Amino acid sequence: MDWIVSASGTLELAGERVRAALGRSGICAANLKQEGDGATPTGRYRLRRVLFRADRMPAPKTALPCREIRADDGWCDAPADPAYNRPVRLPYPASHETLLREDGLYDLVLVLGHNDDPPVPGAGSAIFLHCKRGDYEPTQGCVALDVADVKRLLSLAKPGDDLVIEP
Repeated sequence: MDWIVSASGTLELAGERVRAALGRSGICAANLKQEGDGATPTGRYRLRRVLFRADRMPAPKTALPCREIRADDGWCDAPADPAYNRPVRLPYPASHETLLREDGLYDLVLVLGHNDDPPVPGAGSAIFLHCKRGDYEPTQGCVALDVADVKRLLSLAKPGDDLVIEP
């Protein structure tokens, strides 16, 4: 199944459109995506796996692979590093994101298959579907939904499904 995100900031979910936050720089063609540009890349991305904060919520109901976020979970965003756009264990010497965040954005994370087979250095890292901030404030390039909508999507998603970000 395809989960469609439009450039206008909506996602089709179980027959209705729900709000979605996109990158602070809007959207861009996937082949133009650059590390740190703040744009959400258009394209078709496989739903890879789910990460969640077990100290803040129970494991979501989903058919996708799922595991809790640990204190030493990170994601490398250094284009010159061999682990670019891959999960890493903290502490990690190169630039990275910490997945155990205090702001709630990564309480529930759907890892998308963007730039991961294999990663192209500088073509964007850590493009996730995660929880929104505030009143759908822009992201750094991810797609963000209300936590209830993330849970609902995960309850319906199956291995082999894709998130499609349309221009």
